[in-house]
Amino acid sequence: MKRRLTTILSADVAGYSRLMGANEAETLAALTAHRAEFVDAMVADHQGRIVKLIGDGMLVEFESVVSAVDCAAKIQKGMRARNSAVPADRRIEFRIGVNIGDVIVENDDIFGDGVNIAARIESFATPGGVAVSAAVREHVGNRLDLIFEDAGEQLLKNIERPVRVYNVVIDASQAASDRSDRVPATAHKPSIAVLPFNNMSDDPAQEYFSDGITEDIITDLSKISGLSVVARHTVFAYKGTRVTAQRVAAELGVSFLLEGSVRKAGQRVRITGQLIDGSDGRHVWAERYDRDLTDIFDIQDEITEAIVTQLRIRLLPRERKAIEQPATASVEAYNYCLKGRELFHTMTKASLQHARRMFTYAAELDPRFARAYAGIADCDSFLCGFHGVNIPPEYLLENCAKALELDPDLPEVHASHGYALSTVGRYEEAALAFERALALDPNSHEAHYFYARHCFVRCDYEKAVAHYERAAEIRPDDYRSPVLAGNALDRLGQWEEKERLIRIGLERVERSMVLHPESSDAAQLGACTCAALGDRERALDLIARVNAIDPEDARACYNNACAYALLGERELAMELLEHSLPLVSPELHAWIWNDSDLDSIRDHPRFQELLKAAAK
Repeated sequence: MKRRLTTILSADVAGYSRLMGANEAETLAALTAHRAEFVDAMVADHQGRIVKLIGDGMLVEFESVVSAVDCAAKIQKGMRARNSAVPADRRIEFRIGVNIGDVIVENDDIFGDGVNIAARIESFATPGGVAVSAAVREHVGNRLDLIFEDAGEQLLKNIERPVRVYNVVIDASQAASDRSDRVPATAHKPSIAVLPFNNMSDDPAQEYFSDGITEDIITDLSKISGLSVVARHTVFAYKGTRVTAQRVAAELGVSFLLEGSVRKAGQRVRITGQLIDGSDGRHVWAERYDRDLTDIFDIQDEITEAIVTQLRIRLLPRERKAIEQPATASVEAYNYCLKGRELFHTMTKASLQHARRMFTYAAELDPRFARAYAGIADCDSFLCGFHGVNIPPEYLLENCAKALELDPDLPEVHASHGYALSTVGRYEEAALAFERALALDPNSHEAHYFYARHCFVRCDYEKAVAHYERAAEIRPDDYRSPVLAGNALDRLGQWEEKERLIRIGLERVERSMVLHPESSDAAQLGACTCAALGDRERALDLIARVNAIDPEDARACYNNACAYALLGERELAMELLEHSLPLVSPELHAWIWNDSDLDSIRDHPRFQELLKAAAK
């Protein structure tokens, strides 16, 4: 039995039975003409293969996801033109569904869940429209000038797991007209997305400051119960892109957008802000603030207040108090914390050590700055768990305790505490901390990611997959979550889903290596993923890249060992494991018991000795 991963387009004619009942001969003639004169040629132009025709239906296979979606959109655009002079009750209008999945190939026909899901998704498309699965949406990214509207998770007939479906809006004018027909899940309250503020400073290194301003405005707006706010990681996917306000609003399903810019020079700052109506691009409010840097917190409050006023939102007393009470009164401490936050996301050993210094400076300047202590704790957990830095467990938890004492209602503090507890092997307490973090902020990327790692170590693979998938959803540049979810899916025997997710992870890895060539982190996971997918040459190239950047790093050695094990290089894998495992945390010792990347060497006597040592 032959199998392959492919892209499937399923199409049928909306209202076909009605059309046939009204005039069978005319309907058949029109359908035949549309296929012969237009549809078949469009499929061929996009390198598609028509697998079979079934009555009014059509099944088409593509090697490229982007080509499949582009073909579907162009078919629907072309059909509009062909139908323009035809009475509405006699038009041939296709509904199209697109999915990517594993299929069984037999005598040029294809079968399996990948095909079934495409056919089921098709039913969510409007006549003349296109619906796609989340996997397709992820692969297409921003490569096509199309808008994807999230229709949420859907239960499909005879498909065990829910599938997230996206409807494709083929052009901007359609998006504008369709907005009046959509009833978003949060229709009872206004919704807003805060786009990344542009860094207008002369120094590109000030990017962290404009990003920090954006994140803090999002945080403040998220405290308002009468407003629906798009999460930070979702909007940052638009950073550096050139798209219209209407398109972004349609893609995110929001009523309003806030955009702006930051120029920081010495002790002065200029911030502009514009509130935009997402339906027509009209500026509802705009302001420019030229102030001393010490006024930065007042400016953030004034922007939040302006949005509340323009959208006529009533603030509850506790919400107003939470917004008006800054995390720190020290602008200098705030600045160090923003620098630390930017450095932390790179996750190299050097960047984590640098980030820790920034958070430490912030805590020294303001000893009551809870976020600074949480940042120190995160850096310590990763340096200990990932990079073999010897940090005593009691010291690892000390900064978490300080942060919790200062702000027990801050979600990131509980997420940090959970990861520190998991790092030192206090798993039951860690789970409670993660649950508390997610209760305070269900969209916390850090809480989902840390909790997923914790669940994997505890052999709760289904829960690990769920949290990894949510983390990858919240943060579109997160390559770790889809790749690491592959290990859990392997343990569950869900190999098709594993391949889908690790391919998504690999695409994100490649983008990250372009953006952060100094970091070996993405290359480490990329090497493992390429090895798992059978791309030996690329895996070896990435191993070499890791060795050139971080030859002695404990985590880099561990991940290279995993890649070698997947490639069948057992002795090389063992040498690296013996070098790295004595240097890492209890969490990673527990990890090796479950890591499917190492399955090929589990019978190796030296590996058995390592397991015994890890169990002590």
